[in-house]
Amino acid sequence: MRSAIVIGAGIGGLALAIRLQSAGVAVDLVEARDRPGGRAYVWERDGFTFDAGPTVITDPACLAELWRLTGADMAADVTLLPVSPFYRLQWPDGSHFDYGNDEPALRREIAAFNPADVAGYERFLRYSEAVHAEGYVKLGAVPFLDFASMLKAAPALARQRAWRSVYATVASHVRDARLREAFSFHTLLVGGNPMATSAIYALIHKLEKDGGVWFAQGGTNALVAGMVRQFERLGGRLRVGDKVVRIHSECRRATGVTLASGHSLRADAIASNADVMHSYRDLLAGGRGRKMARRLGRKKWSPSLFVLHFGVEGHYPGVPHHMILFAQRYRELLDDIYRRGVLSDDFAIYLHHPSATDPSLAPPGRSTFYALVPAPHLGHAAIDWNREGETLARKIIAKLEERLLPDLSQRIVTRFHYTPRDFSADLAAHHGSAFSLLPSLTQSAWFRTHNRDDAIDNLYFVGAGTHPGAGIPGVVASAKATAGLMLDAAALAVAD
Repeated sequence: MRSAIVIGAGIGGLALAIRLQSAGVAVDLVEARDRPGGRAYVWERDGFTFDAGPTVITDPACLAELWRLTGADMAADVTLLPVSPFYRLQWPDGSHFDYGNDEPALRREIAAFNPADVAGYERFLRYSEAVHAEGYVKLGAVPFLDFASMLKAAPALARQRAWRSVYATVASHVRDARLREAFSFHTLLVGGNPMATSAIYALIHKLEKDGGVWFAQGGTNALVAGMVRQFERLGGRLRVGDKVVRIHSECRRATGVTLASGHSLRADAIASNADVMHSYRDLLAGGRGRKMARRLGRKKWSPSLFVLHFGVEGHYPGVPHHMILFAQRYRELLDDIYRRGVLSDDFAIYLHHPSATDPSLAPPGRSTFYALVPAPHLGHAAIDWNREGETLARKIIAKLEERLLPDLSQRIVTRFHYTPRDFSADLAAHHGSAFSLLPSLTQSAWFRTHNRDDAIDNLYFVGAGTHPGAGIPGVVASAKATAGLMLDAAALAVAD
């Protein structure tokens, strides 16, 4: 394999393109939008910088490895700033919990809620370490191309009782209801319901404890820009603002792509970082695309998000970088989002306050925020977002004023929102899902979209919809798995 096309310049697509280019494969990276990033897009408005998507960077080593492949140093392109606490969690009764990796401080926080739960937390941490070793270190970058590979992994999953949910696992160790929420919410960061997502995802806790939580100076898209510089430094070619409209194949081989501009590109292999349903249903010509689209249509998809971006006059020095404002309900609210398709009035909020860490993201004397509310995806709830978007935005502002940010409505100088409809339109995300396929046990590993297509030998997939799943570490691991397959195929071709 001398050449490859990668569709989609999100973090997963960029990570794959860097790995291939580092190995001497000539890569054309094609992005439909006007700038790279995918879900890690960025807007600059009225002097404020607003990140579109992921703001939590864990396991920075997996990113640094992309530079070390050629002896380079990520620090030359990207500055990562530590975030502490990782998150401040707040409940409607006014109680709050600072979650981080200062172990003595964390144990004091736990003891303030329930002294007996300190020992339970220790047991949960040991469990998290075990599933991290099995699910992330051993299997995170290993492609599951056949059911036999899944069977090999089954004993380890069984030992960890992976059929239990993350919440059930936490609850088996911790008794305080608020602490159960504090140690189970992490699956929401990759689109999973804590009440149903496999306990294997408790590994996120260990991932954060070991690697910390970081933020890229300049915003998450500064990480994207650094990855682009590394890719182009190696000779890679990036084309933006020209989407792929067709993947062509013949005789079990992908042959090339056609772009909206009318240009055609040919390569020895093609990898898609686009939404997996979009890739099969809309891009792949022929029966294989239709067959896989029908199969994907029967799967469950992660919910979407409503994101309110706003810039304010002045500062809120007591508000840390990341906060979660839990609602009065937990299990019932999750049921509304994941099962019933209801947009509830008593929503929970993830509040991102990046200028607390990096003041350059707002003009002098001002602050940058976004407030994120999980929402049912478009296939689950018939919501008129043109009408409901502004209504929900006002409700979010009112709730933030009530619980955290006094006089917020008077201090906002600019704001806009992003709805499930925008995820669908801008990212071709099936049902407007923010995280692709739901990360359930029966939609993980071999049950997820394979890193290499089963019928078209040189068609590959990377990103949230394939193994291991969503989140920055997940999509970077998927790039490692997919690159390994592509480079192994190239080595076999040379040997033949």
